[in-house]
Amino acid sequence: MILRPAEPRDAAQIAAIWNDVIETSAATFTTLHKTPEGLVADMAARGPAFQVAMNGDRVLGLATYSQFRGGPGYAHTMEHSIQLAPEARGRGVGRALMVALEHVARTEGVHSLWAGVSGENPGGVAFHQALGFSEIARLPEVGFKFGRWMDLILMQKIL
Repeated sequence: MILRPAEPRDAAQIAAIWNDVIETSAATFTTLHKTPEGLVADMAARGPAFQVAMNGDRVLGLATYSQFRGGPGYAHTMEHSIQLAPEARGRGVGRALMVALEHVARTEGVHSLWAGVSGENPGGVAFHQALGFSEIARLPEVGFKFGRWMDLILMQKIL
């Protein structure tokens, strides 16, 4: 497995992975699909803060972050996303991606890294706890997907 910054040639595979998560799980509340064009723009804006795990020319997963909230006061606080292809789950790919992303974050002067985890994703909570994230807040019924309200768990790691 190779970890590296995402490149435009990865966009279609990244979109396929992310859109599968959007369509089939409550791990994200969005119902809007990712497009290769939008992902290429995100890669250009985020640079090394958009990492992929590769097996040959196959994308196994991605991890990226962007500013937690707008404005200069939040310039050192980022919220990340991590998505894995089904065959990559439970194999250490997510952990490796997060280690690489945290390295980039520290290099870029990020102080606080946040995760917004669905209350219906206990595996996501356990994953983040194992990486040193702490649960800071549970926001009841703030997400709506699949015809039901879901909690959002905010988790933080001070870098």
